[in-house]
Amino acid sequence: MQSGKTWNAHSMIAGAGGGLIASIVTCPLDVVKTKLQAQRAIHGQPGYQGVIDIVKTVVRHDGLRGMYRGLGPTILGYLPTWAIYFTVYDGIKTRYGEAPLGGPQSGDRIYPAAQAKGYQPTNREHSWSLHILSAMIAGATSTTCTMPLWVIKTRFMTQSRREVRYRNTLDAGVTIYRTEGLRAFYRGLLPSLFGITHVAVQFPLYEQLKVWAQRDSDGPLRSDTILLCSAIAKMTASIATYPHEVLRTRLQTERLPIADDASSDGMVKRHVRRGVVYTTKKIIQKEGWSGLYKGLSINLLRTVPNSAVTMLTYELLMRHLASQA
Repeated sequence: MQSGKTWNAHSMIAGAGGGLIASIVTCPLDVVKTKLQAQRAIHGQPGYQGVIDIVKTVVRHDGLRGMYRGLGPTILGYLPTWAIYFTVYDGIKTRYGEAPLGGPQSGDRIYPAAQAKGYQPTNREHSWSLHILSAMIAGATSTTCTMPLWVIKTRFMTQSRREVRYRNTLDAGVTIYRTEGLRAFYRGLLPSLFGITHVAVQFPLYEQLKVWAQRDSDGPLRSDTILLCSAIAKMTASIATYPHEVLRTRLQTERLPIADDASSDGMVKRHVRRGVVYTTKKIIQKEGWSGLYKGLSINLLRTVPNSAVTMLTYELLMRHLASQA
């Protein structure tokens, strides 16, 4: 039986590995999705119309490399995101008697107690609530810790070819800090935290699907079964909570200009940041409710295989690390 510290280390390594592979494989879809989400309905101003138009425009002006714009901060973001997420998620579950993802089966679980007949956590008999609690705390922790990298990634993917502000990840970080301050790195944090409901749907559903699948399996779940469980859970969660992603992208791409505008009469126009409520109202007013679901189809094409690859890689790495310990 392996210690909790060993499982935490394995969770961190496996989570980072899964996130790395998934981010590279699905980066082009992420670029398209982010551009779709960032589109604003401005009368008389041309913009991207759909997925095909975006791909054609990016490839025509930037080549295939343009489909991987923002990959650097994406990798830098996914590595700690998944490492932190799985470490916290498995750590909470293990603390209250649930086996980590990819860990030992229920028959090998150890339930912590102060003494032989001491206190047993109520979550022992309520694994669904434990999964939700673990997912929400892990999601909030990883989101808050890595938010600056996601802001940089979004800025990279949506910056106009006519206005190249950021040359690389470091330059983007320095530029955003100098021109907009530290708060700019946490633009969109509130809707991102709303997005915790996403993982509160995805991971408990994923765990339950695995339980159902395990009933028909004598040994460890096959790779295709893990992929199917992950895909169903991710698709369900994405559809249920998608609007927060559009709001987050709109807030993150609301950039302050390098300097305030000065009119002909010498008056200086200050640029005021808008919040979640204002942004939501404007989207619904100008684009309708469908505006909150811009890019949903391409997002499903991106996130479902992304999640499936991440979870499969994670589970397999956990099994490998467990067998080597």
